Amino acid sequence: MSHRLLETADIPGYLRDHGHWDGSGEVAVHEVSDGNLNRVFIATGAGWSLAVKQALPWVRVAGPSWPLSPARADAEARAYRAVAAVAPETIPVVHGYDPADYVLVMEDMSDLRVLRTVLNEGGGYGGASDAIGLFVARLSFATSDFGMTSAERKALLAESVNPELCKITEDVVLSEPYLEHEHNHWHPDLADLAAAYRADAALRTEIAELRHLFMSGAQALLHGDLHTGSIIVGNRAGAEVVRVFDPEFSYVGPIGFDLGLYWGNLVAAESRARVLGAVGEHAGQLARSWAAFETEFRRLWPQRADTFFDDAYLDRFLRRVWADSLGFAGAELIRRIIGYAHLTDLDSLPDATAARHALLVGRELVLRRAELATPADVAALVDDLAGPVLGSVQE
Repeated sequence: MSHRLLETADIPGYLRDHGHWDGSGEVAVHEVSDGNLNRVFIATGAGWSLAVKQALPWVRVAGPSWPLSPARADAEARAYRAVAAVAPETIPVVHGYDPADYVLVMEDMSDLRVLRTVLNEGGGYGGASDAIGLFVARLSFATSDFGMTSAERKALLAESVNPELCKITEDVVLSEPYLEHEHNHWHPDLADLAAAYRADAALRTEIAELRHLFMSGAQALLHGDLHTGSIIVGNRAGAEVVRVFDPEFSYVGPIGFDLGLYWGNLVAAESRARVLGAVGEHAGQLARSWAAFETEFRRLWPQRADTFFDDAYLDRFLRRVWADSLGFAGAELIRRIIGYAHLTDLDSLPDATAARHALLVGRELVLRRAELATPADVAALVDDLAGPVLGSVQE
């Protein structure tokens, strides 16, 4: 270990020494670490509060037995800088990054709530899907071959490699669920589908294509882990707030990956709502996020750095992003149900009915991503598969 690991008692001194606090008054600090990888502290003084996030040299929930380079914090800081240049309202304010100790000092968002928690409790999305579409459009255009010169892009590619966390995605999301692997687990009632998916040659081939796209499709800088647990929402001074956080998986990859992860989580929320008899706006959120993304990307198009790419090519490119997004949405659903890291949306339910529905939708999104041409087609697919699985629940 080459850097200092902060404890609760260290935070006031750290903030003082790095110019985030003048040393006057009392400071209360408490740890709020919740994710798998890092430690997070909230420091509160007279009229101010800050979040302090440090990357550990291992996976937090596993300890030293699972080492992981803390340099992932460099990727997170880089992603925040890129978004701050084009869509600052969609991310927390970053007050400073300390690369020596892999520490980010940021806006305290403890007055806001994680979107997944809000949805699990029956709440709504508000403007979250519109904000996500805008976030992905602005970040991806600005860091793509359309928004950058060739030389700028080459520099971005060189500095944005994130091999350890990309390998986690390649394995946990895009291969392990289709193999016999110790990470995989599922509800006992889903054993038939877990076995079927491992034996499904057509599905495996399509996942292999998505995996290769993830590994080689360097279209734009991504968040890399954009799900409903990476979005925080709330209200401040009468205005809605949506913030995207935790971009430590950021790297240059296929634009559809970020949209796809979000869409997979929308489908899971839909499946949960149907089982609970509370179907609401979930099905329309995919359409809203895509409309926001496409509208903003088209608005930015006249600013492209290379006008050899014409409007007809833009249409073709967006169709490809749409199909890629559906495929990655399906992969996200499958891995969240029979892979390593599950969703509380589904695991907190008393049985596997909703998970079965989401798992079936996931397979079809992967296999039929080229033929599902519109959000309405996806909504129809979700409805069609709900009948056989959820019919008795919804009656």
